[in-house]
Amino acid sequence: MTVLEKNAFDAKDEGEIVDTSIRSPRPKDAATLILVRRDQEHPRVLLGRRSGKHDFMPDKFVFPGGRVEPFDGRTPAVSEIQSTDASKLKFQTRRIPRSFPLTAIRETFEETGLVVGQHGSVKSKISPSWVDYFAQDAIPCLSHFRFIGRAITPPYRPKRFDARFFFGFAEDTLIDDRPPVDGAELLELQWLSIGEAMKINLPSVTRFMLEEIKNRLSYPDRQIDPPFLRWTRTGHANDRIR
Repeated sequence: MTVLEKNAFDAKDEGEIVDTSIRSPRPKDAATLILVRRDQEHPRVLLGRRSGKHDFMPDKFVFPGGRVEPFDGRTPAVSEIQSTDASKLKFQTRRIPRSFPLTAIRETFEETGLVVGQHGSVKSKISPSWVDYFAQDAIPCLSHFRFIGRAITPPYRPKRFDARFFFGFAEDTLIDDRPPVDGAELLELQWLSIGEAMKINLPSVTRFMLEEIKNRLSYPDRQIDPPFLRWTRTGHANDRIR
């Protein structure tokens, strides 16, 4: 186990209150999207700063993402997640695999204004939380996503998430070149190289996933199984989902 893996969930500077006297909340399913742009010398990723008023990772720079909603898994899409990734997404969950990348698309739109998908329309009934997305004359496309990791927030945090991380290249996944727009959830949205990102205020799990992205970009033909970061009775654990 590397030092990075061992310390993936250290909370010493996460800015959260850890109260071990209360019952630890159950993690909520969530999904995160790491968008990578390759239009400059060094690949860049999209990050935004969480408001200092948040009780979960305040003032930290993070990737867009959020909690899975019940209707996400039934939202129409023109293509599906790759079968190998879908199989790994089934590990220790009852949710259908497509719920997670669809959540990542919805949350990215809500937090940044960026539309992940392709031009198209649907005639079927959609959830109210998807109305604004589909008003962009867009429809989700999942085939360009890759599942690259899973992480569960340690116990005794005010909020806990069981997050699945995906990544995709901007030129393959975004419907157009519009700039990201700050919102209520994320501020100071910006595209940064991995080197630049490592110098700003990041949660440790975000640093870990940036290393995963770096490895995948450096070795595009190598099969890299997604890591699964979580807390066990003996401490932090990091296994690979095969």
